[in-house]
Amino acid sequence: MSMRAAGRCRQAVAGLVLALLVASTATGESCRIGYDMGSSGIRAGATGSAVTTQVGIDYLDPLWAGRGLEETVAPTVAALNDLPREAGFPADCARVGGGFSAWRLALEQDAEQLAAILARIHAASAVAVLVIPQPREGAYGYAGARQLLGERLTTSHVLDIGGGSLQIAGERSAWGDMLGQKAWHRRLCQEIRNAESVPCELQPMTGAELATARSLLAELLGGIAAALPGPVTLTAISRPVSRSVAPAVARLVPASAGTNALQRVAISAAIGQIAGLTGSETVVATGSSRDYVAYLLSSMLLVEGVLQATGGESLKVAEIDLTNLPGLLADDRAFAWGRRHGCYLERLQTLGLGAYASDPATCP
Repeated sequence: MSMRAAGRCRQAVAGLVLALLVASTATGESCRIGYDMGSSGIRAGATGSAVTTQVGIDYLDPLWAGRGLEETVAPTVAALNDLPREAGFPADCARVGGGFSAWRLALEQDAEQLAAILARIHAASAVAVLVIPQPREGAYGYAGARQLLGERLTTSHVLDIGGGSLQIAGERSAWGDMLGQKAWHRRLCQEIRNAESVPCELQPMTGAELATARSLLAELLGGIAAALPGPVTLTAISRPVSRSVAPAVARLVPASAGTNALQRVAISAAIGQIAGLTGSETVVATGSSRDYVAYLLSSMLLVEGVLQATGGESLKVAEIDLTNLPGLLADDRAFAWGRRHGCYLERLQTLGLGAYASDPATCP
């Protein structure tokens, strides 16, 4: 299987969420520190502590520009060393970093170069950074959402739209791809505007361009039906929906306001209202800030497309401060690889994302 195919694999994750929630710290570890390393920064947490600390680092831009991750190594090492001290975590904890969307892209681009960078990061920080497969990230996300939402989580799956990746995660199944807010916007910029900059000026869009965007998205989301046996109901838990799409739709389609749900028909109507406007006109029409408007139309199309792909007419909206830290800290396999990081890096170069799923006990 190619790394691209592996990166997009859609796997069932039956039982994984419960395993993450009840997993215990491995013998010989006094404590654990985990690092959630996404497309826009690093957040650190530890077992036995409610404190988290974070720093912003843009990993996507250098990857998209073809420069790799070299320029991010120094700030990454600094963050891995500084964040635990700032939080007051014990100095003798086992330390593992979970590399998510941007790190999967780096692996896809150059596995050998990434392995060398991860070895240098480990030598300078004592943090074993692993590239986490999408299904595992989905399990982390669902576990975290269920923990934070409790009885408020009444749908089968959560929809988490990050900057780089999008994931739909449930207790027994998950699907994800490099279709987060910025990544999907970039695809549209390339397809419709022949532009590489993010954000680009998507608006105004013609009817033909809207059709092109919807067709492209339907193709990219085409694997959802097979990966997520229905019926699928969704709760959107991230800011691109709760702070951008949802309030804009409520403003543009007042009849849809007043609930914690978004109707697909209302999203489609809102798209129709703003597609032909300029960005400045959209600011006035929606009352949204310019920062949100830059990604608003593409985000609306993304949510509409996800509902179409899952056969849903609506989704619930519940913003939470979701991180992958609870799942990562409870992941015994990840910390087993942390103790055998050299072997992991060797396998990463040959097995790609499959390195994580292989057995650490079989290392020499």
